Amino acid sequence: MLKSRLVTAFILIPIVIAALFLLSPIKLVFVSLAVCMLSAWEWGQLAGLSSRSQRIWLLAISFCSLLLALMIFNLPDYLPFMQILQAQYVLWAAAIIWWQVALLLVLYYPNSATFWRNSKTLLLVFGSLTILPFFWGILALRQYHYGINHFIGAWLLLYVIVLVWGADSGAYILGRMIGRHKLAPKISPAKTWEGLVGGLITSSIIAWIFVRYTPIIDAAAPLALLICSMVAFFVSVLGDLTESMFKREAGIKDSSHLIPGHGGILDRIDGLMAAVPVFAGLMLLVFNAI
Repeated sequence: MLKSRLVTAFILIPIVIAALFLLSPIKLVFVSLAVCMLSAWEWGQLAGLSSRSQRIWLLAISFCSLLLALMIFNLPDYLPFMQILQAQYVLWAAAIIWWQVALLLVLYYPNSATFWRNSKTLLLVFGSLTILPFFWGILALRQYHYGINHFIGAWLLLYVIVLVWGADSGAYILGRMIGRHKLAPKISPAKTWEGLVGGLITSSIIAWIFVRYTPIIDAAAPLALLICSMVAFFVSVLGDLTESMFKREAGIKDSSHLIPGHGGILDRIDGLMAAVPVFAGLMLLVFNAI
C-alpha cells in the first residue's frame, strides 16, 4: 500500500508542477474543470445516486462548468479572480460557513448523520460547497499578482498542494509506525493523534524549505504565511475526515479506483478541497494580500 502511494505520488507531482508552471491560467481552468467534474461524478456515489442519476448530475455539472469557462474566457489574463465579487463570497463561504458546519458534522458523528443521511439533496449541496470553492480557490491563487509576475501564483498554489500532500504522507507513515491513540475512531479508525503530529512536523519542514528556497516569501508576510499555513493544515485534516465520514455512510472504502494506491480523485484531493479555498480566502481576503 505504501509503495503504491509513493509511486503514484512521484508520478503525479511532476504532472502537477508542469500544469502549474507551463499552462496559462485559461488552460489551467480546463484542467481544474476536468478534476472538479470527476470529483462531482464520484460525489454522486457518496450521495447515493443511481447510475442514471449520476449521468444526469454529470451533465448538469458539465453544462455549468462550460458556462463558467465561457465567462472566464472573456476576462483578461491579468485580472485577479479575487476582484470578482462572486469569487470573494464563495471563498468566504467555504472558509467560514461550510467548513465550520463540516467540523460540527464530524465532531457529532454519528448523531449528526441523522440530519443528512437520507437526504440526497443535502449531500449534493455539501458536494457543491466542497467542489465549487476549491475550483475558485485554484484560480484565485494561480492568478495572484499575475500582471507583475506570471509564476508567483503558481508557487503559492504548489506550496499549498505540497504542504497538504506532504502532511498526509507524514501522517500516514508515522501513524503506521507508532500510532496508538485514535483521532476519530467512529469515522476513520486508522487515523491517530501520532499521525496528526507527524503530519504537522512534515508540513513544518515543507514550509521551511519553501520559505528558504522559493520566492513564496515575496508573496506574503512571514506571519500571515505562518497563520494561513497552520490553518490550512488543520482544515485539510478536517477535509479528509469529512470525506471519510461520507464514505462510511455510503458504505464504500474508496470514491473510485481511478488512481492506483490512492482510490479516486476525492480520496487524493479531499484535504486540498478544504485547504485551498481556506488558504486563498485567508491570504487574499483576511490579510488583504492582493
